[in-house]
Amino acid sequence: MSGEYAASSSDPAYEAKVLMISVAARMAGMHPQTLRQYDRLGLVQAGRAAGGGRRYSVRDVVLLREVQRLSQDDGINLAGVKRIIGLERLLEEAQQRVARLEAELDAAYHRIAELEALARFPGRDLVPTNRTSTALVVWRPRRGSDR
Repeated sequence: MSGEYAASSSDPAYEAKVLMISVAARMAGMHPQTLRQYDRLGLVQAGRAAGGGRRYSVRDVVLLREVQRLSQDDGINLAGVKRIIGLERLLEEAQQRVARLEAELDAAYHRIAELEALARFPGRDLVPTNRTSTALVVWRPRRGSDR
């Protein structure tokens, strides 16, 4: 649905609450009173203009169309639609967090690689071995006179 409008979800204009209720209602294909009802139910959160009028974003219009599709086409009641929208928001936030964490992990791996490249013997601090032994090795430093 978001492809129907010029702004993409990464565009700041997509989030801007600038559309008057009549324009948003026309874009969503519903009556302005339906938008007011959805706002009261918490399905969409309209911004407010200085005079108190509701303002909607392109994102809100896309969400309104999804609410309409779920309720009319799929027969889901508005409480169910509200729950679905909430879960989708949680999923989106989790996906964004995972993406941020993956980027941080990649940066950490790159930093480790940089530090290993600077080391005198990179990756040779510990030598893996597949032999198990119970031998005990005692190391005694040489004294200055024993040399």
